[in-house]
Amino acid sequence: MSDSFGRVGVLYGGISAEREVSLLSGTGVCEALRAEGVDAHLFDTGKQDLTALAAAGFDRVFIALHGCYGEDGTVQGALELLGLPYTGSGPTASGVAMDKIMTKRLWLHHGLPTPGFETLSEAPDPAALAEALGLPLIMKPPLEGSTVGVSRVDEAGQVRRAYDEARRFGDVVLAERYIRGRELTVPILGSGAAARALPIIEIIAPGGNYDYEHKYFSDETRYVCPAELDEALARRIQDISVRAYRVLGCEGWGRADLMLDAAGEPWLLEMNTSPGMTGHSLVPMGAKAAGISYGRLCVEILASARCKLRRPAAT
Repeated sequence: MSDSFGRVGVLYGGISAEREVSLLSGTGVCEALRAEGVDAHLFDTGKQDLTALAAAGFDRVFIALHGCYGEDGTVQGALELLGLPYTGSGPTASGVAMDKIMTKRLWLHHGLPTPGFETLSEAPDPAALAEALGLPLIMKPPLEGSTVGVSRVDEAGQVRRAYDEARRFGDVVLAERYIRGRELTVPILGSGAAARALPIIEIIAPGGNYDYEHKYFSDETRYVCPAELDEALARRIQDISVRAYRVLGCEGWGRADLMLDAAGEPWLLEMNTSPGMTGHSLVPMGAKAAGISYGRLCVEILASARCKLRRPAAT
């Protein structure tokens, strides 16, 4: 089967704030694919342009890019124009899932649980925001991932600093009600009716602070997989996660992040359409718990690569 993939490009690096993580993800994926007999080659989109990509002779590509210009539909659109099959979601689903505000609006429209929020295009009145969402609250840029620019606001006096930090990454800021409880994530494989959830992972970070350092580089963060949950509750969380994935039109693979409050109610936070594949990453962890090796996981994702848009007939 590996021979049928042809020459494979692993797109990594890029120019987003998550470049460092993408370099690790892409290197891991490329090495795993090669170990599985795939003719895989690294391609850094932060250093090589689309002309080089078109000339590289790839038969399909594995997208190991994270953040803007990699996970937001831009590179997916370029690959559609090139007619080059690629892993993960298409341009529309990638763009929507990358936008946390639009994601939450769609989830709410479909009756899925996600914390209340405010969209801020200018510095808010601290007291009014605290009254609207309660304290603590979370402030984040809606178009970044990996907790980049995210702050927890415990008192009204911290609102302006948190807003300014998130505002560094875009013109709009998302303020979100804070959910106190257990942090969970659900890896998902497949598309449409065939989409399936892998075992749930609970993330236990020092002081409950699962920031960029604790997410990718710290050995202090603990992971429990499968998460210790009542079987019925675990199935419900997996079902909600797969529904959230389908509502956004996601394909191939992804990962839903949630909070489970003290009453046992799950709350969707975001959907990742090109999750990390580093040594600390969660999709490989969930796959391992399901009996799927890292190499097999990479091959399964690669096997799903395709162009998602219908190409017009030649005239």
